[in-house]
Formats: sequence, C-alpha cells, structure tokens
Amino acid sequence: MAEDRVLRVRSLLESVRAEGRTALTAPEGKVIADAYGIAVPGEELATDVDEAVAFAARFNGPVVMKIVSPDILHKTDAGGVIVGVEGATDVRAAFHTIIDNARAYDADARISGVQVQELLPKGQEVIVGAVTDPTFGKVVAFGLGGVLVEVLKDVTFRLAPVDADEALSMLDSIRSAEILRGVRGQAGVDRWAVAEQIRRVSELVADFPEIAEVDLNPVIATAEGAVAADIRVILAESQPAPRRTYTREEILTSMRRLMQPGSVAVIGASNEQGKIGNSVMRNLIDGGFAGEIHPVNPKADDILGRKAYKSVTDVPGEVDVAVFAIPAKFVASALEEVGRKKIPNAVLIPSGFAETGEHELQAEIVAIAERHGVRLLGPNIYGYYSTWQDLCATFCTPYDVKGGVALTSQSGGIGMAILGFARTTKTGVSAIVGLGNKSDLDEDDLLTWFGEDPNTQCIAMHLEDLKDGRAFVEAARATVPKKPVVVLKAGRTAAGARAAGSHTGALAGDDAVYDDILRQAGVIRAPGLNDMLEYARALPVLPAPQGDNVVIITGAGGSGVLLSDAVTDNGLSLMEIPPDLDEAFRKFIPPFGAAGNPVDITGGEPPSTYEATIRLGLEDPRIHALVLGYWHTIVTPPMVFAELTARVVAEFRERGIEKPVVASLAGDVEVEEACQYLFEHGVVAYPYTTEKPVAVLGAKYRWAREAGLLGGGT
Repeated sequence: MAEDRVLRVRSLLESVRAEGRTALTAPEGKVIADAYGIAVPGEELATDVDEAVAFAARFNGPVVMKIVSPDILHKTDAGGVIVGVEGATDVRAAFHTIIDNARAYDADARISGVQVQELLPKGQEVIVGAVTDPTFGKVVAFGLGGVLVEVLKDVTFRLAPVDADEALSMLDSIRSAEILRGVRGQAGVDRWAVAEQIRRVSELVADFPEIAEVDLNPVIATAEGAVAADIRVILAESQPAPRRTYTREEILTSMRRLMQPGSVAVIGASNEQGKIGNSVMRNLIDGGFAGEIHPVNPKADDILGRKAYKSVTDVPGEVDVAVFAIPAKFVASALEEVGRKKIPNAVLIPSGFAETGEHELQAEIVAIAERHGVRLLGPNIYGYYSTWQDLCATFCTPYDVKGGVALTSQSGGIGMAILGFARTTKTGVSAIVGLGNKSDLDEDDLLTWFGEDPNTQCIAMHLEDLKDGRAFVEAARATVPKKPVVVLKAGRTAAGARAAGSHTGALAGDDAVYDDILRQAGVIRAPGLNDMLEYARALPVLPAPQGDNVVIITGAGGSGVLLSDAVTDNGLSLMEIPPDLDEAFRKFIPPFGAAGNPVDITGGEPPSTYEATIRLGLEDPRIHALVLGYWHTIVTPPMVFAELTARVVAEFRERGIEKPVVASLAGDVEVEEACQYLFEHGVVAYPYTTEKPVAVLGAKYRWAREAGLLGGGT
C-alpha cells in the first residue's frame, strides 16, 4: 500500500516536471492528499459552466468555487475564489466571474477550469504545512490559519517526519493553544485529527525531497475532525549537493587527536615577535604543553630553541595536529604536504578565504583535505585551547584555568569575550575552540566529542549558522541526556527575508525555525552573550532539581516580588506552601514578617533567622529548589550571609541532600565579594539583580526536563 501511494505520487510529480512546472494545481494536490490520507472535502473540476452546475448540485448545499490554473498560485489575490455559492443561477454567475477575474489578473495564464468544492462547516481555521529549510531540511509547521496566519504568525516548527506524539505536541506549542481546547463555551477541536494531518504532511515531504513546500490552509478543525479546505504543493527548483558525512567513530577518533594531541606542528613558526607563528609557538611552549612541538619554516634552522623543519613532511614520527600560521595563498600547497604526512587535523588560523569572497580558494583546500582524510578547523580562527592538555594553540592571550565548561564561537571577537569573561569570573574551562568559516569541522563534531569528554560538564556555543542542522540536532540529542548544551544563535533580526510560494514558506523565517528546532533538540537557547556565559558558568555548579517546587526566602519584600516575577517568567513553579510547612516557617520569622511563598523574614533579622529558614527549606523533601533574596544590613553583613549559606548547603550535601540554591544579593559593594564566595561554594549568586539567578535556575530546570530527570521534556 505504501509503495503504491509513492508510485502514484512519483508519477504525478514527474508529469508536472515534464511540463516545466513547479506548482501543482488543486486537483493535482487532491491526488497527493488522497494518496497520503490527508483529509480534504469532496470536489470536482468543472471545465465549463454546465459541468459546474451539475457538480454543485451533487453536493446538495452551498459550495466553494476556485480558479484552477498552473500559473495562478494565489487564487484569492486573483479574485479566483467565491465562497458559499448555491443554486444553478449563482453557480453560473460565479463561474463566469472567476474566469473573468483570472483573465484580468493574468491574460496569459493557462486555465484548466473551476474547482467546485464542498463547503465545509464553520470551525477553527489552522494551517498545516511544510518547507525545505536551508539548514534543517524538511520542516513541518502548524499554527492558526486562514486570515490570522500572516497577522498573528503564531506558528511552530518541527523536523519532518514527526510521529503522532510529536505532532500532537505542536498543538500545545503555539501561543493560542487554549483556543484549540475550546473557549467561551465553544467545543475544542479534534486534536488527534489535526495531529494526523500534521503527521501525514510530514511523511509526504520526507518521502519526496523534491517537494519544496506544502500548504494546507485553512484546515477547518472541529470537534468531529479536521479537513483541509485547500492544498498547495510546490516543487523545488533544484536539489542541494550532498554533504560529506562522517560516522560517530570517525569523528571521535579525529577529535581525540585534535583535543588530546601528542605532537603538534606549527606551519609558519617564526622567531620574529609580532608574527602569528611566533605567538602560537610561545603559547604552546609557555603553556606547558607536554607533547612534541615541531616548528616548520623553510627559512629557519631553529625557532625558540626548537629544531625547525623545511617541510612538515620532514618532521619525524606521527603528528596529530598541524597549526597553520601562513598567508592564505600558501595554505593549499602546505595542506597537500600535511595530507601526505597523514596528519589527521589541520587548524587553519589564516583569514582570506570565503569570508573575504575567496570561495574558490576555500573550496580548493576542502577538496585537498577530503582527498587526504584531513579534518579542517577553520579557516579564519583564533585557534583553540585544550586546557586539560595544557594546550594553547592560538595567537591570542593564554588561558590555563582547568574546569568543566567547553566554549566555542564562530567569531574571533566573541572568542576573546569568552576568554575575558572566563578570566574575570574564574570560570574553569575544558576547552575554548574557534570555528570561523567552518569549512569542515563544525558544532556537531565538537558536540559529539564534548558529549563524551569526561572533563566537560557543560557546553556553550556561539553560532551564526549551522551547516547541517540535522546533524547538530542528532549530536545534541545524544549529548543533552548527559550534560547541558547552551546555544547563542546570532542573527535573529535577519529572519524571513526570502520570497516564498506558500504561507508556510513566508512564515518560516530563519529564526522562527531555529528557535523551535533548537528547543526540539533539547538545547538551552541563551538570549544574549552574557546569558550564554553565565549559564555555562553556573549550570555545572547547581545540582539537578528533583521536582518543581520552588521556594523564595527573602529579607526584603521588594526583592521577593521581583523574584516571584522572575520565577514565573522563567517557567518555574512557586510552591503552594501547605499549612504545616507554613507554620514551621513562622516559628523562625518575626510577627510582622510573612510566611507563604515568598517567605519574607524582613531585613532586620540576625544571621540565625537566615540559617534557620534555609535549613528548613533544605530539610523539607517537598521543597525542590531555593531562591534566596538577601538585603545588606549591619545586623547580617554580606560575608556573614555568604558563609552561613555556604556552610549549611555543604552540610546538607554531605548528608546526600542536594538541591539547587540561587541567591540575589542587594546591598553595597561588599555583596560582590559575597557572591563570588557563594559561587565558589556551590551557590549561584549575583549582586544587584533578581532576574539573573532565577534565569540560571530556569535554564537548569529546562535541561533537567530535557534530560528526562523531571519528565515533561518538549
């Protein structure tokens, strides 16, 4: 049965191609709908007015009449749609009006006839569609349809194909989800029927890569079912060239030698200060890299006390990484030598490739690398740091604080911002990697490696694009159950600038698709650079929550209100305090304080009140996370608060009770030192902000859900 439908659709698409068309007519769309079980109303194609009258009579009620022309995509714009036509006289008049309007709209348009379609009952109009995204390939879309689709742009996207459960989840992912459940006495829609339309469209486009766009708009959803009033199918002009792919084992093998090399060659090494080749050599030597360092320079015998080689082919033994510090025009010939030497990785620092319009030069080096089995990092990068190997293969400032955070960036400037942040905040890193033009190695290669790397606990990535969105999603899904992945996707404002032949295509702006697909992959999307860095710094500090109940304990009522807002804004749940717990908190706070949630202990309380309430919050198993609001007073100075909080949290962790604790500290400059102390002792704390600590907690909760630790992953 499945083979039969594929053959039917394949035959139809080939005939459309043979006519030089990319847009299917409505009757052709119905053939596809019938093949894939996409529910559509009864309809007939009338080639003359008498046929139209006869067909309309069969439907025994009002009908919709639409122009059928391979040259008129947007029928409404051409005045080619009339709704609610009933009776022979009106059908004749509508037929002539539609034909006349089409001729006036496009005198040269080929007209096949007028579609006479059963008028569907009133219901909720939704849109189901699919597009071919340049990054993610086939993507299915769902949202409110009809006239609302372009006004509200309330649409969600998923990678196609989707299964029944994923399709159903899309109904809850739009802002107007409540409408579908029924509001103000109206019945909700048949959710499974709508989801089935989504699933079948996704299956269609997955089966036929040559289909560029599909539109079911509107789909009339009622309590009894979901039927597509109109189907539009557009074929692609061409198919993208296949990208070379590597197995997971191949990626891990080459990445292991890149990130844990025993031997590094520097092509373009120099004794001259100010040269990139000199800076790379100094960083490798001064950083304490324990492996072999081989300078390559045809004009030198000795560089920084190391024997220099005329060519990389002269270097004795195996070499794991070749770092290039030579002008772009010399890279191709040197890369040939790297290939002959069977070096598995080339780190291309030089610029002057695709980023400056030299696409052919970049294509040349990619071809050389593929021929020899060399993986390329770059070009146009600052290099990379692998701190656990004491490896600083870069011309930028060194960094050697080892830790659990892996950071990557597509931009050199962002890479240096990462470096400065790490130094200022004393964030230990496992690696910092520049990706630049991503001629070969990209985010999914790094994710695959960092997902397995025991030194990495959290991965944060700045990216402007993805070369292969599906490969990234696959790598992210394999990594997220083990450790958080934070993504800063730049370029949100460039969305939706392309022309499209369907409503779905017009709505599928780059960022709209990225946002939903990244969420589907389970990654945490950071709104800005500082957010990405703070998430990366803080997430490894916090233990995973065991449930949804968040309690705020604050010394300032104003902070409590703002912290409550932040909890809601970040999708967290303020615990409803049961009577016995409320009574327990009241034993420790003054009569003019307030229990409930937030627990307001008031600002004049001594350290013992903070300690007692924090202890209670950690002790009670019904509470799963604590948000602390501290107000600087002489009664409880900042460092006193920090030390008691850290001590209590450490005590409970020793007892096996680990809950995420975040803190907002308001006060004079001493709160900055207190926050640093808390961070170093396992409590995520920030001065002068109520939003940031809760945003970090929200990010931890999002990861915990995606990792299956709390349930309810999206």
